[in-house]
Amino acid sequence: MAKQAQTFFLEEWIQTNSGSTAINKTTTPQSARAIIQAWAHLRDSLTQKSFTQQHYQSLQTLMNSGISLYVADPQVKLVISFLSASHLSLPSESYPLFLRLLYIWVRKSSKPSLALVHSSIDVVLHLFSSQPVTVKLFTEGILLLGAFTFLPSTSHEKRTQCLDLFCKLLEQDYNLFDDLVPNVLAGMGYALSSCGAIHFTRILDSLFGIWNKQGGPSVSVSHGLMVLHLVEWVLYNCIQSQSFEKIATFARQILEASNARYAPFSVVMGAAGALRASNRSVSTGLMELRSSAENRIEIIANDIVSKNVNEAKDGVLLQCMSLALARSGDVFSSDSLLLCLASALLTEIFPFTRFYSKILEVRVNFSTTGIHEVNEHLQSIIFKEAGMITNVFCKQYARASEGTKTEVENLIWDFCQDVYMSHRQVVLMLRGKNEDLIQDLEEITLRAFYMVVFFALAVTKQKLVPNVPREIQLDISVKILISFSCLEYFRRMRLSEYMDTIRAVAGSVQEDQIACVSFVESIPSYGDLTKVHVSSNKMEFTWSKDEMQTSRILFYLRVIPTCAECIPAPVFRKTVAPILFLYMGHPNEKVTRASHSTFVAFISSGKDVDSERVLLKEQLVYYYMQRSLEGYPGVTPFEGMASGVAALVRYLPAGSPSIFYCVHSLVEKASSLCNEWKDLDDEPEPCKKLLDLLLRLLSLVDIQVLPSLMKLLAQLVVQLPEDGQNMVLNDLYAQVSDSDDVTRKPALVSWVQSLSYLSSQATINGATKRPESSGAKSWNKGRLLGLNRIFARL
Repeated sequence: MAKQAQTFFLEEWIQTNSGSTAINKTTTPQSARAIIQAWAHLRDSLTQKSFTQQHYQSLQTLMNSGISLYVADPQVKLVISFLSASHLSLPSESYPLFLRLLYIWVRKSSKPSLALVHSSIDVVLHLFSSQPVTVKLFTEGILLLGAFTFLPSTSHEKRTQCLDLFCKLLEQDYNLFDDLVPNVLAGMGYALSSCGAIHFTRILDSLFGIWNKQGGPSVSVSHGLMVLHLVEWVLYNCIQSQSFEKIATFARQILEASNARYAPFSVVMGAAGALRASNRSVSTGLMELRSSAENRIEIIANDIVSKNVNEAKDGVLLQCMSLALARSGDVFSSDSLLLCLASALLTEIFPFTRFYSKILEVRVNFSTTGIHEVNEHLQSIIFKEAGMITNVFCKQYARASEGTKTEVENLIWDFCQDVYMSHRQVVLMLRGKNEDLIQDLEEITLRAFYMVVFFALAVTKQKLVPNVPREIQLDISVKILISFSCLEYFRRMRLSEYMDTIRAVAGSVQEDQIACVSFVESIPSYGDLTKVHVSSNKMEFTWSKDEMQTSRILFYLRVIPTCAECIPAPVFRKTVAPILFLYMGHPNEKVTRASHSTFVAFISSGKDVDSERVLLKEQLVYYYMQRSLEGYPGVTPFEGMASGVAALVRYLPAGSPSIFYCVHSLVEKASSLCNEWKDLDDEPEPCKKLLDLLLRLLSLVDIQVLPSLMKLLAQLVVQLPEDGQNMVLNDLYAQVSDSDDVTRKPALVSWVQSLSYLSSQATINGATKRPESSGAKSWNKGRLLGLNRIFARL
């Protein structure tokens, strides 16, 4: 770190660490030729004893080169000549630029001439005693004076003179603009690293009190980060130089004493800087510094928790508190710190309440100010460090008291439900009107989803353990599942932490009926799902177009099968069944497949002795077949329907009327689809799949249903075109010949013989109605001979 500071200007370094690039945006590197010409014009000015606008432009050209400019001793002499020339009338705006040239020389010169250093100091001291001090001159003077004091070659006398003027300037009142703050802080950093105890105290007082002074800069996260890294830089230099007296002074004045003139956000960041500096040293003498820093952070955190955070500066304080903890390494744990981090995450890092309320207030015509606010938040340093803050948040949670843990858990679970409700409204209102804003919002919500996932995993590690009461474990598991369902829409990738948490909580819930019922009853009701929403522009939407709602229901449909055994029949009838059948008609195949899987899970669950459950299963079959077949082909996936049919014929009681209805419905649907069959090369795939399913049922249905199935299937087959009959019969021959079922095989053999005969007769009778070619007669004759050989084998 110290090496970096020697390589770069301190103001540049602290800005880089605070996420600011203001200086880089205002400088444009100049060519070597332009720089040489600029210096030549300035020499001409001294020769001509006049300073014109052209000379000022030359001075500006040098400034535009920024940190790439190098100022040698001859140029320094030229600058000193300008500042000490009594015969030249320099414009007031030129003085800050000349001071900047001296600053570049001081910081970039490896061994500046001692005589030139002292001459420069004398000129600068005289300048401030003879010229009115503007804000720009003030900031450049603070920066240069600090750099002079930081030079090892500066004599004690000159350093003291610089520090006296430095403190005098700081203690005066100036309207300090925000963009000038880095220069002032850097000057303070140089001075603090090189001054004695008296000046050290005065400068510290100015550093932490500058934001509360009249005309001081505004409170901001960027300034807070500058303070953090400035203090780290200064204290690390003190550690390196064994200046432990100054470290103790910093601890007493800033960390241990409470001063109302110091801005709390700057004190928090100063404490974090002290922690970072102590982390970089192995010295055991820094324990008191670390302890003082941690105590001060906790005191401010307690103060935040004890009052409502409703002002902008309190929001900045929360952000600074979270960044301070994120950048300080492994810090102490405290309930107040955990609550501060929770507030920062839910109100500042993911400020959905503020964003959504603004959007919904404006309704249709959302102002560009709001759009820019969302986009600016995406670029902010606090949002970019959301991952680090979440990591600290989870660590603080693990070490907090049980009462605070519960309080924070409830805050997170409520946050998830609030995001679900509000984001749905906003997206449905903005869809098709402001897609960029939706995309920006969802980029923020994606990070919020990660935060909830990692926090939930931390909760499971703390709460789903043997020493925690079972009822608490179940309550936590249900709340995590509900929260995940609310944010399922924002899941964009497969996270191992997400899957681990799901497995842990779902495994806990599926073992307890009360927990299962609690989770199932949290699903949105059928009425809420199908409610027609009307916005200010009369825009209506259907349930199937609500992607966020669909994602939430899909989550439920994936989890419910794991606990189907524990769901009582009345609860399934009232809560799950209506939604299950509704989403069987959803255009998204993933959703419809999940619906069929949920039906299969319920049909295959429970004991046969539960008459209420068996009755419900039989009742559901009627509507299941109706919903499945009315959407087939098209919406209903064949594999999903086939699994449902296989489950109901396997698990319903033998001879159930529902199975007869299922068979009859399948045959009826197949008959309507097969009417489109013309020839084998143009066979309708949906019809072929239904026929395959009916053939598989021959080995699945019970003996009581088998005769009805054979009869209906025979009626269907004889109506098929000749090529269709051949295909079905070939499949039947193979299926029956390979069967080991000694109970039903004799009946199937006889049935296949009869069906083959009926099919051949239907083909011959159909042929007699039209002139039959000799080729057709020959084919039918060969077909009958082939059938006889197959029957002999059967």
